[in-house]
Amino acid sequence: MRASHAHLDHLLAALTLDDKVKLVQGADFWTTAPIPSIGLRAMTLSDGPAGVRGPRWDERLPSLNLPSGSALGASWDEELAERYGVASAVEARRKGVDIVLGPTINLHRSPLGGRHFECLSEDPELSGRIGAAYVRGLQANGVAATPKHYVANDSETDRFTVDVRVDARALRELYLAPFERAVEAGAWGMMSAYNAVNGVTMTESDLLESPLNDEWGFDGVVISDWTAVRSLAAVPAAQDLAMPGPHTSWSELGSAVRDGIVDEADLDRKVLRILLLAERVGALGDQQPAPQAAFDGVSFAREASAAGSVLLTNHGILPFDPAVARSIAVIGEPARAPRTQGGGSATVIPERVISPLDALRAAVPDTQVRFAVGAELSHTLMELPLAQLTNPVTHEPGVRISFADAAGSELFADDRRSTALVWFGGDAPLARSATLRVSTIFTPDTDGEIELGFAASNHAAMSVGGSTLIEGRPAVEGMDLGAAFLQPPVLSAHVAVRQGVPIELSIVFSIDGDDGLPLDALSVALGIVPPRGDADALIESAARLAAESDVAVVVVGTDTEVESEGYDRSDLNLPGRQDDLVRAVIDANPRTIVVVNAGAPVLLPWADRAAAVIVSYFGGQEFGPALADILTGTVEPGGRLPTTWPRALEEVPVRDVVPVDGVLNYDEGIHVGYRAWLRANTAPAFVFGHGLGYTDWSWTSVERDGDDLVVTLANTGRRPGKNVVQVYAERPDSAVERPVRWLVGFAVVTAEPAERVACRIAIDPRRLAHWDDGWNLEPGAFTLRIGGSVEHLPLSLTWETTEAMKEVEDA
Repeated sequence: MRASHAHLDHLLAALTLDDKVKLVQGADFWTTAPIPSIGLRAMTLSDGPAGVRGPRWDERLPSLNLPSGSALGASWDEELAERYGVASAVEARRKGVDIVLGPTINLHRSPLGGRHFECLSEDPELSGRIGAAYVRGLQANGVAATPKHYVANDSETDRFTVDVRVDARALRELYLAPFERAVEAGAWGMMSAYNAVNGVTMTESDLLESPLNDEWGFDGVVISDWTAVRSLAAVPAAQDLAMPGPHTSWSELGSAVRDGIVDEADLDRKVLRILLLAERVGALGDQQPAPQAAFDGVSFAREASAAGSVLLTNHGILPFDPAVARSIAVIGEPARAPRTQGGGSATVIPERVISPLDALRAAVPDTQVRFAVGAELSHTLMELPLAQLTNPVTHEPGVRISFADAAGSELFADDRRSTALVWFGGDAPLARSATLRVSTIFTPDTDGEIELGFAASNHAAMSVGGSTLIEGRPAVEGMDLGAAFLQPPVLSAHVAVRQGVPIELSIVFSIDGDDGLPLDALSVALGIVPPRGDADALIESAARLAAESDVAVVVVGTDTEVESEGYDRSDLNLPGRQDDLVRAVIDANPRTIVVVNAGAPVLLPWADRAAAVIVSYFGGQEFGPALADILTGTVEPGGRLPTTWPRALEEVPVRDVVPVDGVLNYDEGIHVGYRAWLRANTAPAFVFGHGLGYTDWSWTSVERDGDDLVVTLANTGRRPGKNVVQVYAERPDSAVERPVRWLVGFAVVTAEPAERVACRIAIDPRRLAHWDDGWNLEPGAFTLRIGGSVEHLPLSLTWETTEAMKEVEDA
């Protein structure tokens, strides 16, 4: 329900026009403007879909790294998602953050979308309910949620300028639906997207008013994606806050109001909404932030990682008995250095990451656990290890950084513990600086040649022992500015080193604004490009180790060049020789378990030959311990697929993510994800909703009770277990076009061995309605099918629409 602003009118009246103009633009990269005269402090915003970074990107200020959005979606668990929001709120308050920029609730329209790890699902019902639960958990603890990116920002190619053409029905039933659920949950914020929809850029779109405000009753603040406000045309379009500041496309807003170009009433409405948001988060007057909940974030991250891990296949090997598996071969680069999160603005720096290799060794201390890399995953620049760095000023581990002006005078210096350095605003005076110098003493741990380099979008000169090794500006190719900032290109060169002999490293970056980025943003790195080994020899060595072991665990995955904000994927293959590695290991030892460390679908051409396959997504900082828990049977893998996994790219029904002449047409209409697969009558590798556990279930009965379904099922196995009851609707005789089948409800159940449980699932008439210039509920009978995936549906029920349900048409 929309809140009243009447109690804030006296504060609005106390503001000058200049005050109002300040309030609707960021004060800097991460904060809003304070107005002390009315008791308004600055509010701090932070990225936060999978952990809250805070306003500074700094390894000395670590964050809890939660599992990725696709892992959360895979849990299908609203209660878990609500606690995920609580964990984020506790982290936000610890870091002084009032507004979290999440959850990301765009849809997995095509598996080629590069940012799908951050989103929840291909289905609007699943995305909407999990996203709404996240919002509730976050805001119950006094921190504002900002669901994003409103709307149809479902791929990354040309994301700043692409015009998404989508018909009204698909827009309402699919892409707007998760945002509507977030508003129903009471969301205090909403982020408008970069892209255009049907010819109008989103910060200027009528969609910000209708349906968001006038139909759904949203009373929060529409916050732009960073730099997405392009002109004053966004003022009458219900765009409330332009970020970041202080220099935005609204810099002339005051003059526009004075000259009558912009109506001050439009500005006043924005100010009142911002004041209400400030009141809600404790930033206005005597209001205080809600007290922090007592919450063990690390334990929760481990629980959530297991809950979102999906067991795709299991031929009796899991959980394995350590008494039987006396030797385990752990294979794959991600087993030693896992990806816990995707690339881009959602990145956080965790205090610790326990790898699957180390976690498994700790879980089975009496078992021989040996490692082989098997296949090289990435050849991108790697940070220099902290243990091999000495700050030349403090003589402690780390690097010295120094910003200087054009005359060479030092403006700011700091001592850092990482060679990957990012500034989004913060203390460093980037706007006044001409150069950044990074200095350290590096002690190699090997003899021979190494490939040293730097990553940046800026010109730089790198010296070793006082002599210039590299100078130039890395070429930015095929990436937008955001991608170039967060995954900058690399220049490198070889240098001879001796083990234990220190060398002085220094690199000077120019800060000239020619990189096209805001003057208060900078991203640079100093590191080593990993050497390329003999790929065949690595695979052969791993296969030998597997043959010598009772069980092999192969961890495969994607890298930052595959899944990141700013660019889409060109294929669905695992990078490098990982498929060849898996085949060789299975040939050597059929007792091979494959773990997929990827945020979105990849092709698994060997899946039917593995003893078991687990998808753990980007499982957060506790991915390793959670995986060890699953392998040893301490916990059950709780996930079900939130997205269809294909056998081959050419079989994917919706593949296009590349605009043509600036336009991306959603020609598939309402047939996205599993709906498109069913329409094409093509069998994927693994269907939507699929996932196994460690027990067996019997689907007993379903009956109608009013507008609810009551589903009964029994745990017929020997272990406690979780199941996800999924309800799909069908209407093959419909007078309107419909999907073959679509999700209308779900519930998580747990049961002890031999226990029978019943769950109640409300069937909201809106889930059965279709959009045609309004919501319409077709009279007659729908068939509801109930089961454990979109294809495994052992129960069914005929569902007649009632007069009470028809009220949806007037809602």
